[in-house]
Amino acid sequence: MSAYDPTAEGAKMSFAKDMSYIDYLALDPILGAQNRQSEAHDEMLFIIQHQTSELWMCLALHELSVARERLTNGQFPPTFKMLTRVARIFEQLNGAWDVLRTMTPSEYTEFRADLGSSSGFQSHQYRLIEFMLGNRNRAMLKVHEHRPELHHMLTQELGTKSLYHVALDQLSEQLGTGFSAKVYRMDAPHVSDQAVMEAWAKVYDDPERFWSLYELAEKLVDLEDYFRRWRFNHVTTVERIIGFKRGTGGTSGVKYLRRMLEVELFPELWHVRGQL
Repeated sequence: MSAYDPTAEGAKMSFAKDMSYIDYLALDPILGAQNRQSEAHDEMLFIIQHQTSELWMCLALHELSVARERLTNGQFPPTFKMLTRVARIFEQLNGAWDVLRTMTPSEYTEFRADLGSSSGFQSHQYRLIEFMLGNRNRAMLKVHEHRPELHHMLTQELGTKSLYHVALDQLSEQLGTGFSAKVYRMDAPHVSDQAVMEAWAKVYDDPERFWSLYELAEKLVDLEDYFRRWRFNHVTTVERIIGFKRGTGGTSGVKYLRRMLEVELFPELWHVRGQL
């Protein structure tokens, strides 16, 4: 069998004057951004795992931002598509922990000191995702004060309705009910509200009548389900590699991450299941 010749099928082989795959994806700066601080073999794994996670979070933010806009305008089908995509993004992020867990405590110790005070706790994109979904804590802004543009972006988000706020607007409008102002607090985590839970209960009691709201509720639950798995895998990975040491950024490490497991983004959608 003769060697395959792509030119025989018309494949373009010269890119001296045209955009190539490397050009379009800007691969030169991306693939050159793994600046190791040590000679440790496993530092490359650590860097790439976190860099790729930040890229996936960048896409999640892109999807969540447009989903919120579409939902505000009552455009349910495209909102559902985007929320499904975000859930699958977190499935990808979960898979990244599986790769990182191949690193042992001994291997991490070889370069941990070279991280300085850097920590995933300082990820502005993760913070923005939390803010957009409704887990808002103004105290978390302080860690970003050294980057005014990021601090400003996060502050702006605190002045914008969260995705869940917008979902509650649609719930209120379609059911012809209203919720108290505390449900729409902008700079504090959302707390379960009885009136909101009763409204969602009406949706679940008659899904055919309120199908769009019913599907919206399940898309939000699906998203939080994958988000919770990501948090759980984060805790497990950290405990497996460093035990109960303090985090490089100064947090209590596993203890802090375990507290985050208790956070509910859309609490009424979980609590309502017990009264159906």
